[in-house]
Amino acid sequence: MDYYKLLDFATDLGYELSKCGAETYRVEESVTRILTAYGVESEVFAIPNCLIVSITSPEGHPLTYMRRIGYHGNDLDGVALFTNLSRRVCMELPDPEEALVLLEQTRRSRNQHHWAMILLGYVMASFAFTVFFGGNLLDGLCGGLAGLVVGIFQLFMDRLKTNPFFETLLSAIPLALIPYTFGAFGIISNPDAAIIGTVMVLIPGLLFTNAMRDIIFGDTNSGVNRIMQVLLIAIAIACGTGVAWSIASFLWGTPVSVAMIDHSLFVECLACLVGGAGFCLLFNIHNLGILFCTIGGILTWIVHCVAIMLGAPELAAVLIASVFAAIYAEVMARRRKCPAIGYLIIGLISLIPGSSLYYTINHILKGEMSQFAQRGTKTIAIAGLMAAGILLVSTSVRMINEAKKHRSERKKLP
Repeated sequence: MDYYKLLDFATDLGYELSKCGAETYRVEESVTRILTAYGVESEVFAIPNCLIVSITSPEGHPLTYMRRIGYHGNDLDGVALFTNLSRRVCMELPDPEEALVLLEQTRRSRNQHHWAMILLGYVMASFAFTVFFGGNLLDGLCGGLAGLVVGIFQLFMDRLKTNPFFETLLSAIPLALIPYTFGAFGIISNPDAAIIGTVMVLIPGLLFTNAMRDIIFGDTNSGVNRIMQVLLIAIAIACGTGVAWSIASFLWGTPVSVAMIDHSLFVECLACLVGGAGFCLLFNIHNLGILFCTIGGILTWIVHCVAIMLGAPELAAVLIASVFAAIYAEVMARRRKCPAIGYLIIGLISLIPGSSLYYTINHILKGEMSQFAQRGTKTIAIAGLMAAGILLVSTSVRMINEAKKHRSERKKLP
């Protein structure tokens, strides 16, 4: 066997998974599983920007490859394709050279949404979540326009491989300035709702979810790395919207919004449907995956609302809904033979504290430190409870899988 080509294949597959936005444990387990299937002992170490794979050939020669991982995408279809390839190779054990051919074929077979569909995703998500967070139809249309502008900025700067912090900061300025301008001229009544809805497309939901899953599976270095990226992006959003608020205040006076509309559960679920479908386009989810992911998002929000109706405090309702979303993701992953991350992130989107994040930023811009502390604490609490829900389910599933594995191994013993 050509161990160099085998190491090439395993390392390249891990690299592709990481570039698509896979969790660290998935990258490490996929590479390890492949090498173990070929009877090779290995050591695999992955962090968001680096992958190191080391094996020892039967002759006792150590072989180590390292890949520097640069730009990360949100390609959940790619995660599914490369994960399925790793499983296929483990079952069929083709020659390493043939495995490299299969890897190249998988690269070419990836189905990427057209740029126009991606922009549509920005518009749908921004429009829907503007309504979801209490805006009216005009507010939603303004949010959709702001989302379109943000999408153009993002696609242009992605092609240039711009630093994520700088990219988010620049995108956040028109994101807020457009609603503030429309509000100043009386076109919309609630620029806050339009900004909150559009901010949702910049919040790094996949990054946050992967950070939580990395920490759950013991990849603390990767988890902390991703959490720091989430915090930097949040700071970039704050800086960008702060610049827009300052410009609007200088030109037209302090922006003012009316009270949010308390929409019915039906309208909120409809907004979850449209917004979830928009995010599926942004995360490169296709076909029936879009349907099942959006259904998960709607059901998660219904569970959250029912919990509140039954008397649960808001934070407890967030935990209950997060647990449901994680269970739904695990069930669908096993039923449809694909990674759980897509179902999980779309399911959790309606729980992301977009309004709390925006008002936290707004209070600090106005110097309202007591309100800033109150909102900030609530935002952190919601994020922590979402992480706790993922932790509870993922840990339980992993324990069950390990128990099944041990039972299977005991049955094989004479």
